[in-house]
Amino acid sequence: MLDRRMDERAVTAIRVLSIEAVEKAKSGHPGLPLGAAPMAYELWANHMKHNPANPEWMNRDRFVLSAGHGSPLLYSLFHLFGYGLTTDDLASFRQWGSLTPGHPEYGHTKGVETTTGPLGQGFATACGMAMAEAHLAARFNTPEHKIIDHRTYVLCGDGDLMEGITSEAASLAGTLKLGKLIVLYDDNEIRIEGSTDLAFREDVGARFESYGWHVLDVRDGNDRDSISRALAEARTREDRPSMIMVHTKIGYGSPKEGSSACHGSPLGEENVALTKRALGWPSDLAPFEVPDEIRAHMARIAGKLAAEEESWNALFLEWSEANPERAELLRRGMNRQDLTLELDELTALLSEDEATRVSSGKILNHIAKKTPFLFGGSADLAPSNNTVIENGRSFSCENPAGQTIHFGVREFAMAAMANGIALHGVLRPYVATFFVFSDYMKSAVRLSALMKLPVIYILTHDSIGVGEDGPTHQPIEQLLMFRSIPGLKVFRPAGREETAAAWYMALQNNGPSVLVLSRQKVFSSETSACDALRGAYIIRDGGEKPDVLLMASGSEVSVTLSAADQLKQEGISARVVSFLSMEVFEQQGEAYKDLVLPPALRKRVAVEAGTPLSWHRYTGLDGIIIGIDHFGASGPSAVLFKEFGFTPSNIAARAKELLIKHD
Repeated sequence: MLDRRMDERAVTAIRVLSIEAVEKAKSGHPGLPLGAAPMAYELWANHMKHNPANPEWMNRDRFVLSAGHGSPLLYSLFHLFGYGLTTDDLASFRQWGSLTPGHPEYGHTKGVETTTGPLGQGFATACGMAMAEAHLAARFNTPEHKIIDHRTYVLCGDGDLMEGITSEAASLAGTLKLGKLIVLYDDNEIRIEGSTDLAFREDVGARFESYGWHVLDVRDGNDRDSISRALAEARTREDRPSMIMVHTKIGYGSPKEGSSACHGSPLGEENVALTKRALGWPSDLAPFEVPDEIRAHMARIAGKLAAEEESWNALFLEWSEANPERAELLRRGMNRQDLTLELDELTALLSEDEATRVSSGKILNHIAKKTPFLFGGSADLAPSNNTVIENGRSFSCENPAGQTIHFGVREFAMAAMANGIALHGVLRPYVATFFVFSDYMKSAVRLSALMKLPVIYILTHDSIGVGEDGPTHQPIEQLLMFRSIPGLKVFRPAGREETAAAWYMALQNNGPSVLVLSRQKVFSSETSACDALRGAYIIRDGGEKPDVLLMASGSEVSVTLSAADQLKQEGISARVVSFLSMEVFEQQGEAYKDLVLPPALRKRVAVEAGTPLSWHRYTGLDGIIIGIDHFGASGPSAVLFKEFGFTPSNIAARAKELLIKHD
């Protein structure tokens, strides 16, 4: 009985620490921690496999707080279970430089598995983690040794389940029968604007059952015995993912219990005191003070958790000795030493001018032969994206060892799942769709960049070159959107040589990469894979003192070269610069950037079949941009390029106008 009493006191400690952190910050969300503390504690103390002394243990269970606004709950768990957060850290919640930011941030706070806050994405990211576990288990486990055998747990709220991304992800998770995925749903029926009845009356359990999930219902969120039984049952149902609906009271124990008023605002000093009294917390304790007997209880639990990793280490050693080749392969994958490539090796694959999506497909297939850890696919567009792996096997519930994922038409969930695969470790995720549909993915790509995850995004059909499908399918503003995301490298190659360079850099990138590829053939004359590694480079010098500087990316580079030929016939010398990646170019030293774009050469023309806004920093006050500041049209691509001014004659004419203007 002592442990049961101490368990209850530990739950109270989580609640109190959480509301104290919010009160000290005068900012935050106390409602979820007060309501969800029992289920979180029960999971962490008695069901989840983790070792606070080693948060990066490979075979740990993953925990994702999809309702990231409830971060005080997570930080209180870290503090009590011994993950290294101190009382000072809790007291500095939401403050500059603290380890306890307003929403959990991967790579910033030890133990955070993924950055959450944008609702729904944590749920979908966790699905990606479960996919990675299933795939690696199928690849490396043996009948004698299950060295990859862990679960992914999610704590989500009503807001998460209103977001469309959870529907996308849950549907695919059910199709794939991801039995190691278990979701705890904090069903408190409150949203920021009031009751969920205002906008959310569906039968969530029936929805998830229709997706192929196992659904359990816990009527009282304070009944840890019922929560424990539900978790135990969910762990036996490895034939499908599980949804445990836990009915809670937001702001439990506080004067604001059951009200939206405690969702995103501090309780206030008086209400904090009343809440502590209602919860039975000693009144003589200072803020963030925890009784020694609770700390001793938590230390005993942490010791038992550490013993699980010790047992696994012995199992892993047995497996390694029995399977030395597999063990070495897994070690290389864990250390990202699984793939050795030379740039010349990639360029040798490509001998003809072709659409850059075609060149990319050849490179992708080559990489698939070089490493077993490539794991990805397309949003139902693989033949068009050229991401079909020759003789590749599909990842499915029947064949979890398959390397090709069929995401279905679920772009947003696909990108978030790729984040989960990257976060899980070992595997190299890639995903693909048409460039225009990247709008659906943007929020997840942003989190890729925020977390510095090496996800490769293959985005084809990159401009008005899409042609007859018309303006709905012709990307105009998307390049600007991606170029504006900090930490994201965007590559738009001008032919096969630059496609090879883009892949080469993407595979070495420690963050996310976007490959923007053409539907139509792109001519590669004068381009260089080696020179393209600098991001932008001179492909035609234009003599000692060129009259004008022409810049372009992708398919417009060859057209710009032809414009330079026309200008030369009229006695005008033009330097031509190809921009594969503005982000890579900006990483170069000033000397190189000035060599490519001499400051004294102010007569500049940029050419790109998209919004012109990316180019102003390179054209300056005296330059011009030939771009598109309107949507496209339906028609053959050659006609569209002509009608919208992407022809050698128009580029040459605009360059001459610029020269006349500034003479």
